[in-house]
Amino acid sequence: MKYLDADGHRIVSDAVAQAELTTSGEIVTVLARRSDGYTDVILVWAAVIAFTVMSVFAVWPEALLDTIDWFRGGWTHDWTFGEVIAWLTGLGVVAFLGFWALLSWDPLTFAVLPGPVKTRRVHERAIEHFKVGAERRTHGRTGVLLYLSMKEHRAEIVADEPIAEKVSAEVWGEAMADMLVHVREGRIAEGLAAGVRDVGAVLSEHFPRAEDDQNELPDRLIEV
Repeated sequence: MKYLDADGHRIVSDAVAQAELTTSGEIVTVLARRSDGYTDVILVWAAVIAFTVMSVFAVWPEALLDTIDWFRGGWTHDWTFGEVIAWLTGLGVVAFLGFWALLSWDPLTFAVLPGPVKTRRVHERAIEHFKVGAERRTHGRTGVLLYLSMKEHRAEIVADEPIAEKVSAEVWGEAMADMLVHVREGRIAEGLAAGVRDVGAVLSEHFPRAEDDQNELPDRLIEV
């Protein structure tokens, strides 16, 4: 699913081109639907729930066995230890598979994901995109990546080392805040453009454009 149409992409690309007119810095923008599949987190949740269900049955086995007897017509059964273990194992497998399938549904997945996990995964994915698309790909190592992940509702700004040495994280935080004001209201392109303008203003202050400066990275928005 694409979040922006051609007009939205043009708004962001134009903002990048305009921002780079006054700086030697190169701005790369990435709009992601999500930053991870979180299959490992889903598996952990399913395993924990299955273990909990099995533990409850182990403590109060009569409740489940009486229910099974009721479904079998109400006749009581002299359960052997092996049969009880088999039911315990089967219950755990069914609980695991059922909750694994349930938690694989996106709305529920993101509802149960801890905030720190989403923040860490977004940061890791932003770093990956930066290494591929911007890191050390400019003459003066002046690349900056602006990354927005929609499902996690998080953004990251990653900069080459020479920029990171001069610009504090708090400054980028202000740029992200300006961007997210628009994004929260559904104006994704305008939000990215606002973030780009803020990043461009910071870069212009610390890395002004040289007379022989060339555009080394594409200005277009990358949507993944």
